[in-house]
Parts: sequence; structure tokens; C-alpha cells
Amino acid sequence: MVKSFDKISGIVFLVISLLFISGSLQISGSAYGSAVGPKTYPLILGVVLGLLSLRLIYESFKKNAQTQHAEKSQMNYKNFGIILVSAILYIFLLEIIGFVISTFLFLLVAFQVMEKGKFISSIIIAAVFSIGVYMMYVNLLGGTLPKFSLF
Repeated sequence: MVKSFDKISGIVFLVISLLFISGSLQISGSAYGSAVGPKTYPLILGVVLGLLSLRLIYESFKKNAQTQHAEKSQMNYKNFGIILVSAILYIFLLEIIGFVISTFLFLLVAFQVMEKGKFISSIIIAAVFSIGVYMMYVNLLGGTLPKFSLF
């Protein structure tokens, strides 16, 4: 069950990455001749998603070949539900409390669901990631993300 889910999700993410790459290639280049244009970031994300989905497909087939007679593992619906609800809340709170805080909270919840304990390291990683992505996207690439709307 889990192996087939990995295969199907790998294929779905591969198709999404191909659509993402083809869509980003249709975006016009920079008007000022800069090497970093509006299509650069989506193109990079599409390529990374494609590579990760190919890795997932490879690993799921490799694992399937190694463990033909292994016991079936059950899906953890409680953890899936918690992450799904937190992702929905993340979408709704993004404009209200801003990118950094909402991303930090989402990542903190996701890290704790995946691996209980290690609360301090989860806080540090979530903070560094959310602030780092915000600074990189806004300052380096010149994009805009929702700021701290409540403050």
C-alpha cells in the first residue's frame, strides 16, 4: 500500500514538475537583460521537484524489489490529518500573519508530527528556514511575500 502510494505520488510530482518547467519557460525574460528573470525561480523549483520525484520513484521500485515478502505497513492517518489541517491553516493565515510567522508555525507543527521531541532543534530549523527563504526571495530575487500583517 505504501509502496504503491510512493510510486503514484512520485509519478504525479514528476508530471507536476514537467508542467511547472514548461510553464516557467513560457514566462518572458527580464526586460533589462539581467540573468535572473521572473522565470528563473520557478524553473529551478520545477527542476528540483522533478529530480526529487525521480528519486522517489527510483527508491520505491528499489524498495519494492528488496522487500517483496515484507509485511504491509499501515498508513498513519492521524499524522496525515494533522499535517493536512496545518497546511490548510497555513494557506488561510499566510496573508493575515505573514509569510515568516505562518511558515515557521507550519514547519514547527510538521517537524513535531514527523519526529516527536527535539523541540529546540525544530524551532531553530523552522526559524532559519522561514527567515532564510524570505530574505533570499525578497532581497536576492526581488520578489514579494506577505509581511507581518498583524504588526
